Amino acid sequence: MERILSLALKQCEAAEVFAYTDEEIPVAFESNRLKNIESSQSTVVALRVIRNGRIGYGVTTNSEEPEKLVAMAAETAEFGTLARFELPHPQEYLQVKTYDPEIENIAIEDMVKLGQEMVDAITGASPEIMCDAGISRHSGIITIINSSGLHAECRSSLFSLGIGGTLVRGTDMLFVGDGKYSSHPVYSGQEIISNVIRQLEWAKDQASISSKPVPVIFTPHGVENALVAPLVSAFNGRMVLEGASPLTGKLGEQLFSTDVSIIDDATRDFEAASAPFDDEGIATRAMPLINHGIVENFYYDLHTAALAGTSSTGNGNRSGGSLPSPGINALTIQPGKVTFEEMVADIKEGLIIEQLMGGEQGNILGGDFSGNVLLGYKIENGKVSGRVKNTMVYGNVYQLLKDVAAIGNDSRWVGSSLNTPSIYCPQISVASK
Repeated sequence: MERILSLALKQCEAAEVFAYTDEEIPVAFESNRLKNIESSQSTVVALRVIRNGRIGYGVTTNSEEPEKLVAMAAETAEFGTLARFELPHPQEYLQVKTYDPEIENIAIEDMVKLGQEMVDAITGASPEIMCDAGISRHSGIITIINSSGLHAECRSSLFSLGIGGTLVRGTDMLFVGDGKYSSHPVYSGQEIISNVIRQLEWAKDQASISSKPVPVIFTPHGVENALVAPLVSAFNGRMVLEGASPLTGKLGEQLFSTDVSIIDDATRDFEAASAPFDDEGIATRAMPLINHGIVENFYYDLHTAALAGTSSTGNGNRSGGSLPSPGINALTIQPGKVTFEEMVADIKEGLIIEQLMGGEQGNILGGDFSGNVLLGYKIENGKVSGRVKNTMVYGNVYQLLKDVAAIGNDSRWVGSSLNTPSIYCPQISVASK
């Protein structure tokens, strides 16, 4: 990396080298059987330069040819955007724990056993179901150096496991599933098994619901499917800068229920998305986006922050080897005090939404969402009465989070970068046939 930086500075005013190495061992099950076990290692090296005041960029998986990478970055600078920012100098980082060495001691045989246990438990509860499952362990290192003297390095570990099942009965297809991510080894899939078996139990009977506005409880997976994408877009500093976000000019305003608080926080130890710095070397922090209903912050990378006349919030994220752009690190919707069972008991007729298909349809930036209920259940007189089919829901995130009936106390990680409880909304439009 030092060689790349040295070569780049012979042609450019400033330069930054980003390198990511990942080692992965995935175990895959398909149709209830072990399909394959693989082992892979990948390295990405990206070079960002400022040449004649413009940004150039190059990326390679072969760090042994630094001259080619430098030439690529320098050439693209001729057509690059103007650099309004300066690369960061060395800075203090929080001591965020992101790596557990025990990850590398997990035997492949134990990963296979864990996957087989999940498959056996789900097929034991529903013999006709066909399951696909995956167990994977990762260890990676991110290193960033730049011409301002910054040298940042972070080692991380990740263990993931998940299972999805398809149950076909005539023309009816039922999809169930769950997963988990952790920086620590996971030796039991019981939590996932219990969640999937609950889905199967609630879906045994079918129920119908009328086309009308009804109360809806979004489970954590349902929150991810329906509500998160519009919010992530609206708080993106780039969308705010361009005036495309409905939150532009709304800092400090009370736009949501006082029960709603959302934080982007990558500083908690051993969470899957945690890191002491972002992909530009800027220190991460616990940053409230919504504080008891008040719009408190937007998130920025270096370039977008400079255009907006503010500072990076430590949200410069790269996808693969791409240029950094504003991105969420680890979004947390703060839990409430109400249990899931209490929410269900409060509803005379309504829905539980577990999975929503096509939830990002509609005017996302305006907060609109709509989609087919892929997995959802009817509530009758405070109890789950069965699974609904041929049902759609549609609404607006801003209106829903303004009129929240309750926030659950059942927070969990959904994927690696969202921690959310269930959310109870008093009224959402439903269309069924």
